[in-house]
Order: sequence, then C-alpha cells, then structure tokens
Amino acid sequence: MNVRFASLAVAVVPLTLGLLSARALAEPKTNLLNQWSEGSDAAAIAKLGDMFKAAGGKWEATSIAGHTANTLAKLRSDVVSGDPPPAVQLKGPEIAEWNATGMTLSLDEMAKEEGWDKSVAPELLAVMKPKGSWVAVPMNIHRINWMWGGKKALDKAGITSMPATWAEFNADCEKLKAAGIIPIAHGSADWTDATSFEIVVYGMDMDLFKKAFVEGNIDAMRSDGMVKAFAQFRKMINWMDPGMSGRTWDAAANMMLTGQAGFFFMGDWSIGTFNAGGFKEGVDYVCAQAPEDNGKVGFILNSDSVVFFKQKDPDYLAGSKLLAHLIMSKDFQTIFNKAKGSIPARLDVELTGFNACQQKCQKDLEASIKAGTLVRSFAHNMTILQKYRGAAMEVITEFVNTPNMSAADGAKRMADAVEAQQ
Repeated sequence: MNVRFASLAVAVVPLTLGLLSARALAEPKTNLLNQWSEGSDAAAIAKLGDMFKAAGGKWEATSIAGHTANTLAKLRSDVVSGDPPPAVQLKGPEIAEWNATGMTLSLDEMAKEEGWDKSVAPELLAVMKPKGSWVAVPMNIHRINWMWGGKKALDKAGITSMPATWAEFNADCEKLKAAGIIPIAHGSADWTDATSFEIVVYGMDMDLFKKAFVEGNIDAMRSDGMVKAFAQFRKMINWMDPGMSGRTWDAAANMMLTGQAGFFFMGDWSIGTFNAGGFKEGVDYVCAQAPEDNGKVGFILNSDSVVFFKQKDPDYLAGSKLLAHLIMSKDFQTIFNKAKGSIPARLDVELTGFNACQQKCQKDLEASIKAGTLVRSFAHNMTILQKYRGAAMEVITEFVNTPNMSAADGAKRMADAVEAQQ
C-alpha cells in the first residue's frame, strides 16, 4: 500500500464496515463516468483512483473527452439501456434534473454522520441537495474570474501592477500593444469564449450577471448593460491575435507564461498546468482577481462534483458509499486540489503547502461570502440549464468570430437564441 494513503485506508475500514453491515458481504467497486481525459485533470482524477484502491476498493473510470454534452449523452445512453453508472461527474442544474428521475442515491445518513452541512461552502449546498437530500458530493471549488499576467510581457511594457478596473485594463492593453506584445492570450472554443465573456459581464455589473445568467432573464440579456459588456468584449477580441481560432486553452496559457502575451483569462485549473510546466508564481506569472468596476471582492464559482445512482449490485452500492466518503475527506480534498489547482469544497481544510494563488482564492471566497458577491458560473454549467447555456455560448463564439457583428446585435441574438429554447 502507498504510504501516503495508509492512514486514510485504516480510517476508512471501520466506516465502511458500519455502512455495509459487514465488509465480507460486499467488495466495494465503482466505475466513475467523467470528462477528465487528459492533462492535469486526468492526473487529479487518478489520485482519487489511487485512494479508492488504497482503501480496498476496485477502481474503474470511464473518461469521455470533450464537452460536458458528451458525458451527458453517454449517461443518457447508459440509463436508457438499463445500466446507469454508479457514479458520474455532474454539476449545476444537471444534478437537479437527474435527481428528479428518482434514480439518484441518497447520502443523507453519511452526510449527517460526517457533518457535511457544516463544512461545505454554503453556495454549494443547494446544488448538492436539490430537493433537500444529499445526492452528490463536491470535489473542489474553482474560481473562474482569475486574470493571469505574464511577468516577462508586463515588465517589458512597464506594467508594475495588475489592473483593478476595466478602464485600467484597457489602458494596460494599449501599453502592451505599443510594446509589440499581444495584449491578451486566448484559445477560442465555445467554453473559453464564454468564460472570458462571463468575466466581463460580472466585472462590469454583478446584478446584470445574476439576472441574465443565474435567473435566465431574457430582458436582462437584451439590456443596455449587456450591450456595454459586448462592447468591452469586442475591444478585448481586437487585442487577441488572429491565430486564436482553434488554439487550445493551455497553448494560450503558454503564450502568457513565455512572454508572448500579457494577460490571460481562465479558471484556476490553470495552476495545475503551470506547475506541470515548472512555471512559478511571482517569477513567470502573477494572479489577480479579474477587473471589478464596483471595487468589491468578487468570486465566480465552479465546482466539480460526483452524483451517485442507485445500484442493485451490493458491491457497487458499497463502492458508492466508500467513494463519497473519500471525496469528502480532508485528505482527498487536500491531495486532489493541490494537483488540480482548485481549493477544497470544505471550508475547514488548511491550505498549507498550496500555491500562493490558491491561498488567495480561499481568502477571496470567504470575503465574497460575507459580501454577498459569490455567484455560480454560467459558462461552466453551474446556473441555467444546458440547453439555454448552449444557445448563449453559440452566439458568444459567433460574436468572437464575426468582426462586423455589433455589440447590440450580439446581445439581441443571444437573448433570441435562449428564448427560442423555452
């Protein structure tokens, strides 16, 4: 047994015995359906597999590459064929949708024994408990509204601090352009385009973000405020380079890290990629909250989670309970999130040994909870249903790739596309 998992495995055995009445009656096993097929994501999920095996379970994972929609399609196919997976990576409104089928496994007994309600970030409770009963467990908390700055590029352009407002950001982009540096590194895909756009909307008008992307209000999508957000986004698109179409997000990150570009907008899973490449915070890059015109600490939250489906096989049932226990353990939340770049979903985990940006992330999360500025991410499927999200994202990417589309047209088309799905 791997030494670093030994103490956890010892701690798990009594719990597993209690949950299963007798370990001899069932051999815990699982097959986790997920979309983490490569890079730091795959490395992070592998750590969960290591812990599951160290605790005596039989681990199997089915990874579906690409968009969230691909994982959902696989899940639907398995359910229709009468073979739902014991565990699946889902988040946001999809958890509630599947819970409504009556097929999800209640984890309330374990949650009560282990005190999950008191330890998990409050914004996640309604997501994990769509009808008041625990059916999913959060693996992490990602912050979406990060802005990364490349030290080499910023130093060359004479930029000594990260911009705090969009006006300051725009001025810095002009400095970078004048210095012959690409102001913004970007890899254009629907989710990366939507990530950058939601950061703009949130940073310009938090109330507009909540109405449009959390409540799904069509009028808010058509509003003057949304037109202004599209106008700011157009400025940013013009500061990106022509080679962005089809570029992967991590290739864009490398442009920022190596001095080819000044700024980069992406969630903090980027840290896992930075670490893998040997890049250091404060040396190669700096991190900051993306611009907020209201001057407050803001936080757009994304969280990866696992939902459990009822199973007839007692081995899978035992495996689901073991897997849920492991995911919610402080050991897993620490090991997993150090590798992933995120922070623990539990608020009672110390971040000793974590990256400085992750430590800042936890402090800003706590501040945003107190300030009432914490929101869930639209771009990363934590708010409106996938059909509305997909319609909006399609228009956002069309806007990125259509230079002559006006900001007013962008807002109108997005609202029309979402309304057509209702």
